[in-house]
Amino acid sequence: MGDHDQASAEKELSRLIEIVAKLRGPDGCPWDIEQTSESMIPFLLEEAYEVVETIETGDTNELKSELGDLLLHIVMQAQIADETSKFKLQDSIRSINEKLIRRHPHVFGENNSKEKRIEDAKENWEKAKQSEGRKSWIDGVPKNLPGLIRAQRVQEKASNVGFDWDDVMPALEKCHEEIDELIEVWREGDQERSKEEFGDVLFSLVNVGRLMKLDSESSMRLAVDKFDARFRALENEFEDAKRDLVAASLEEMDEVWDRIKHNVNYRK
Repeated sequence: MGDHDQASAEKELSRLIEIVAKLRGPDGCPWDIEQTSESMIPFLLEEAYEVVETIETGDTNELKSELGDLLLHIVMQAQIADETSKFKLQDSIRSINEKLIRRHPHVFGENNSKEKRIEDAKENWEKAKQSEGRKSWIDGVPKNLPGLIRAQRVQEKASNVGFDWDDVMPALEKCHEEIDELIEVWREGDQERSKEEFGDVLFSLVNVGRLMKLDSESSMRLAVDKFDARFRALENEFEDAKRDLVAASLEEMDEVWDRIKHNVNYRK
C-alpha cells in the first residue's frame, strides 16, 4: 500500500468512526442508539458469514462491500465500549499490532532471516500464545463456533504438539471404528450414547478432511448447496409432469433423483 492509499484509508476510517459516533449520538438514529454489544451479535455473525460467502463465490465487488459491512460492526462495538469508558478503537488496534509483532519473531525479531518456513511460523505463533498466559495448547477456540469449525481448529492446535496422525488412512480407519460403535449403540436403543457416538463420527470425519487439506465447514456447505439444487430440480420435475410430490413413493422420487444426479448441471 502506497503512502497515498494509506492516507486515504486512514481518512475513510476516521470518517466511518465519526459517522458511527453521530448515529449513536443524542440526535442520531433511534435504532442505532438502542443497540448494545449483545444485541449486535446476530448481525455481526451474519455479516461475517456474508464475507465468507463472497470469498467462496469469488465476487470481488461483493467482497469489497461486505468487508465494509463487517468493519462497521467492529467500529460500532468499539463505539459502544467507548461510551462506557471501557476502551477505544485505537486500543483494539494497538493490541493487535503488538500481538502480531510478538507472535512473528521470525519476521520482526533479530533472527528474521533464519525462520521463514510455514511450520516455524506456526510454532512461533503457538509458543507466543502460551507465553501470553494460556494454560492449554488448545485454548483460544471459542466454544460458540459452529461445531465443524471448532472441531477443526481444536484438531489443528493439538497437531502443533505432534498429537496427530501421520497419514490419512489411519484416520479413515478410525472413522470406520466410530461408525461401528454408533451402529452398536443404536441397535441397543441407547439414545444418549447414540448422540455421543454420532458426535465422535463427525469429529473423526473432520479429522480426515483436515488431513486431506479440506475445510469441513466449506465442504458441508457445498454438500448442502448441492442437495438444495437437486431437491429443487426434483420438485420442478414433478411439477412439470403435473405429479404430486407428496403422494409419490420413495422409489418414484429416487428414480428422478438419480436422473438429476447424472445431469451435469447438478453434479456440483
